[in-house]
Amino acid sequence: MSSPNARPLGVALIGYEFMGRAHSQAWRTVGAAFEVPPIERRVIVGRDEQKVAAAATRLGWQSHATDWREVLEREDVDIIDICTPGFLHAEIAIAALEAGKHVLCEKPIANDTAEAERMVEAARRAQERGQVAALGHTYRRVAALAQARALVESGRLGRLLQARASYLQDWLVDENAPMSWRLRRETAGSGALGDIGSHAIDQIQFLTGQRATSVRGRLETVVPERPGPDGPERVTVDDAAWATLELEGGAIASIEASRLAGGRKNQLVIELYGTEGSLRFDLEALNELWFLDATVPAAEQGFTRILVTEPDHPYVEGWWPPGHTLGWENAFTNQAYDLLRAITEDVPFSPDFADGLALQRVLDAIIASDAADGASVQVP
Repeated sequence: MSSPNARPLGVALIGYEFMGRAHSQAWRTVGAAFEVPPIERRVIVGRDEQKVAAAATRLGWQSHATDWREVLEREDVDIIDICTPGFLHAEIAIAALEAGKHVLCEKPIANDTAEAERMVEAARRAQERGQVAALGHTYRRVAALAQARALVESGRLGRLLQARASYLQDWLVDENAPMSWRLRRETAGSGALGDIGSHAIDQIQFLTGQRATSVRGRLETVVPERPGPDGPERVTVDDAAWATLELEGGAIASIEASRLAGGRKNQLVIELYGTEGSLRFDLEALNELWFLDATVPAAEQGFTRILVTEPDHPYVEGWWPPGHTLGWENAFTNQAYDLLRAITEDVPFSPDFADGLALQRVLDAIIASDAADGASVQVP
């Protein structure tokens, strides 16, 4: 995969909280799971000197820094991995690409379409120079969902009739849950819609191979204020979102996203229904894919449980013997593997920034539909 004399690829991670920890785990384990070029975790970046120093030690990074701009000047850094709040994505990603770095940016790509368009243009110029601009919709790297995509591509579902995706969490069901950057429009862009609804929409478009052409949407802020450090603060994003998407092939997809669903910790359910078969997936049982073959006699039909742990299932060759299940964090390692292949073997990485822009336009159309009392809005 690489010359034995090539220097290791240097990685810089910007952000050390939840996503930073997940990405750190991926960079730590990718070489153990897959045959990849050598990498070195050069530096982790955060604004708080004391916290980022502690994170560097805990997560296994060689050094730490508080200024991402200085990191872009380092010649021993080749990959910039962005795990910051969305309002910082565009500035960091564009500067990193202009500095000649490969970029992996967490989803959603940006806080609005204008930012995303600037990122896509920077990525286009960088790709002409051989750089990779990758978007981190990590659930595409869950083995069962990658297998679902393969089944759809092979025609096992026939013509798609309808689809459904529901992503439910409950970490905001307590109205006294504290204010955070995820609840402010200026830092998060949107609430449940962009945070987890973007995953649901991306999966519908990824699995079906069809983009949304028009949407109807509704957003709801159920708890208008949250406790802040200096008293109550107004919540400026949605707590829950609903949408219907008309896909290119004519099928309708229903989307639901909520951070107020009591008892649902991290449940992403996806269902696809076609003329010749159906699929169902639940992230809370992420090694299982349920498939119905509608081409067999009716008396023999029923959903079959596929345990996606065989060596010929996507990504599983790098992991454990058959039947030994994978976990949520393994998808991040699979993502790092695909990114390294894109860099060293000139293999396309999907989703790229253009895919992120397309998704951002869907999110913006849903927001516009809500503002127009649920009217149908065309996706540019």
